[in-house]
Amino acid sequence: MLIHTTPRLSFPRPLVYATYRDKLIELVPYLPNVRFLKIKSRSEAEGQVYSVNEWHAGGQIPPLLRAWLGEELLSWTEYDIWNESDFTVEWRIETHAFTEAVRCSGKNLFLEENGTTLIESRGELKIDQEKLKAVPKIFRGQVTRAVEKFLASKIEPNLLQMAEGVSHYLAQQSLG
Repeated sequence: MLIHTTPRLSFPRPLVYATYRDKLIELVPYLPNVRFLKIKSRSEAEGQVYSVNEWHAGGQIPPLLRAWLGEELLSWTEYDIWNESDFTVEWRIETHAFTEAVRCSGKNLFLEENGTTLIESRGELKIDQEKLKAVPKIFRGQVTRAVEKFLASKIEPNLLQMAEGVSHYLAQQSLG
């Protein structure tokens, strides 16, 4: 499954980029689907910022998936490499459920257009049903489709919600 979003924010690229990279904890109140966020690590080397963040979201889990897991489907660890020289972030998500079977990664480009910022998010989600060891073989195809459908319904909207949250946060900051 391909992931693709292109939100536009009415703020300059350096400010938008730095907010995404540096203000995650302050953004949580602007993200209604996020219950909490834990910054696991952050380091800088040779013009890049490396960060690891653990996300916990809210929402309903489809009944078929509840049989094999609980809230783990709504939690993930995100590994980011921020490169300020070209205003990009390469990301990889490790789900807390079906970790060995789910691969999700991509890249965001922060592009400047007439004083606004266009964020091109591109990524891919792959699920290897053979690695769903906790699921009986007879159900793996059905569970794979359910997980893909569930994650697809969350990932792109969450990327768009993040852009909206950043926009609201920056608007509040400019008023204060």
